[in-house]
Formats: sequence, structure tokens, C-alpha cells
Amino acid sequence: MPQSATLPTRHNGIDRRDFVRIGALTAMGVGLTDLMRARRMHAAAPAKARSCILIWLDGGPSHLETFDLKPDTPAEVRGPFKPISTAVAGTQICELMPNTARLMEQVAIVRSMTSPLGEHNFGTHYLLTGYKPSSVIAYPSFGSVVAHTRRNESVLPQNIAIPRVGGGKTTGEGFLPEATRPFSVGGDPSKPNFHVRDLDLFPNVTTSRLDRRREFLQAFDQFSQGAVQVPAANPTTDSAFEQAYRLVTSREAKEAFDLSREPADARKRYGGKTIGQSCLFARRLVERGVPFVTVNNPGWDTHENAYTRLKEGYTGARVPVGLIPSLDLAFSALIEDLGDRGLLEETLIVVMGEFGRTPKLNTSGGRDHWPRVFSVALAGGGVSGGQIVGASDSVAQGPKDRPVTPADLASTIYTLLGIDPKHLLHTPDGRPIEVSRNGRVVSELIV
Repeated sequence: MPQSATLPTRHNGIDRRDFVRIGALTAMGVGLTDLMRARRMHAAAPAKARSCILIWLDGGPSHLETFDLKPDTPAEVRGPFKPISTAVAGTQICELMPNTARLMEQVAIVRSMTSPLGEHNFGTHYLLTGYKPSSVIAYPSFGSVVAHTRRNESVLPQNIAIPRVGGGKTTGEGFLPEATRPFSVGGDPSKPNFHVRDLDLFPNVTTSRLDRRREFLQAFDQFSQGAVQVPAANPTTDSAFEQAYRLVTSREAKEAFDLSREPADARKRYGGKTIGQSCLFARRLVERGVPFVTVNNPGWDTHENAYTRLKEGYTGARVPVGLIPSLDLAFSALIEDLGDRGLLEETLIVVMGEFGRTPKLNTSGGRDHWPRVFSVALAGGGVSGGQIVGASDSVAQGPKDRPVTPADLASTIYTLLGIDPKHLLHTPDGRPIEVSRNGRVVSELIV
């Protein structure tokens, strides 16, 4: 081939494959300028956080009972709990969160989150992806995007959910490969008989038999795909069986998932409820290189009997073990534990649910769905703590200033994780989709 007809191996960050793709991208409205811009921005996004622990309060936590109390309003608005001062002058949160209040210099609260979606599945999709639900395409959640974009040689899954994926019908991976779907550990870490599902061989199944099964599947994959080799550690190409094989045969995985190795005082520090032990489990995983862990804490859909469910846990409890005290113990212990281990600055912690609750208590002593304004808390991982971003109005009915959308939050989370929000993902048919579209980074949150 004449020299003039030869494509350059690399020119200004574009390689041979990029030149081949440009024609297809142009047909979809993405030209060379867009591709170059995306590459520059992606390269320029410094990673603040190596890992993320998402504490998902499934059902929709009440901002009026956690991070945005309104003590000067009528009783039906302010609710049953009082605010307390925190380590940050002028900032107050719920009296049931004294441990978090003590650490508020390391926590940032967004009090002006806003969404139009007050149905659980729709709200969950918007908060976990940054995209409003679409009948045309299923967008991937944070963990799946992280698993898809990171390359990690660890035998552990890159996206893990404890105990399981929350949010109703949400599966996580959207249009990305199935291998990026969250790996659900299955069991409850607070139970004495806790064990991770699928981590042990079935009865009468030996390792050699499993090896033969694996060899057969790899040979079949090579034949059907025309591939010379199927890379076993690539999270975008691994089959479900390959992941299961690595977990079942790995001593590293068994040790990482063995919560009994934690000292009794460490387990007590996090509290005995599921959320506490799940957060401890999450710390073990990020410590071993897992980039995204979701702690799913259900029960926050408090339409009735909110006082007991949020504070006491059950009627007559001598020590409150409800949703809020349990969250307080888990969240604060996670911050301190990561800090003690030198991991807090590289681990982003996000606490949120799909929406907030109504400004007024209902006749059943609870609050109903309310997406117009709610709160999200963040810590570690490059977050500028000790601050409140935005505000709700006088009765927490809507944003008063600095409204923040789920798309804005998604762009911020991705930026903290070193992923450019404009980075292009591709659907199975080659359609380019930005990691986060229409969102603006909440710059106040980033150090």
C-alpha cells in the first residue's frame, strides 16, 4: 500500500480503530470534533476516589426526619424529632444521629435535590443512573458504569450489592454487558449463619469437574466468536459462569467475604443491624480493591407509624434500633473506620434514596412520596465536607435555592470517581451514549 494511503498508528490521541468508528459515529450525529473533545475531557478527569460505597435507603427516606428538619414549623410539618447541633457551626441534623453530627466536618449535605418522579421504580432509575426512565433504552447504574470502565485484575466482582440489589425492578447494567450487573451476596451479614451465595461447590461437584466444564465453555466461546483467547479477567467479556468459577475456586474471594474474620469490637462499632454489618462488609471489599459496593437498606417507605419505625424499631425498645439510629451508627462507623485505615480520601460514600417524604404528616402518622425536594449526604473520596449545598423552602416543600437534579448528582459522582461525564458508552448496536447527559457538576462538593 502506498505510504499516502496508510492510516497513522496514532495521531493526537486517535488510533486506527477510532478512524474506523468515526464514519459510524458521524452518521449518528457525533463527529471528529466531538470525539476529540470527549477524549480530552476523559483524559483530564483526575480520579478523586478509587472506590464508592453507596448506602441506598430503599423506599425514600424523609429529609424532614434526617438531614433537613424544620423546628419552627407547625407540628404536622416538623414531625416528632428535634434537631441537634453538629461539629459545624450553624448546621443541625436529627437528634437520632449524634454520631454523624460529631463527624459533620467530613460530611456534605445537599438539601436541594429535586426530581419530578415520585414512583419507586422511576425515582430509583433516575437517582441511580442520572437519566430519566425511557421506554427505548435501559440506562446503566453507577456501579455498572464503574465496572465497565475500570480494569481490575482482582478475582472479586467489580460491582457488588449487599445483601442484594434494591430498587424494585432495577437490575443495574442497562445496555452494558451482563457481566457488569451487580453481584448480590444474597445473605444478611447481621445473621450468625451468614454466607455468600454461590461461593461453595454444590454437593458431588469437584474442582476437576468444574475445570472441565470451564474448558468446554471457553472452547465453545472461542469457536462461536472466532476468538483465539477469551481473557478471563476482563469484566466486560466474562460470562456469569466464569465469574462464578473464579469465586468458587478463589481463596482470596473466600477470605474477603468472610465477615467472621472481623474482631467483635469492630462489628459492635457498626451496630448489629443489617445496615451496620453490611457497611462493615463494604469496607472489607473496597479495602481489597472492589470499586463499587451498594449497601441496600430497605424499609424507608414510611407511610405509617413513622415514629416507631424511624426511632425505636419496635414498640417498647429500650435502646432505639430503628432506621435512623441504625443508619447513624453504620454511617459514622464507616467514615471513622475508613479514616483510621487511610482509605477515606479514596473512598466516596453516598447516602440517598429515590425521593423524600411529604411536608405534612398524614393521618397514619407517616409521610408519603415527595420528589420535589429531598436530601443526599456525601463523605470521603474528594468531597468537600462540613457544608450544606442548597436549601429547601420554609416547609421543605421545594428547593429554595441551588436546585440539584439527579443528573447533576450523577455527573458529580462520576467526576469524583475520575470518569468524565461526557465519556461515551456504546449500546450493543453501536449507539453512543454519554455516561451522564444534561447534568452539571456540583462544584461546591469537590475539593
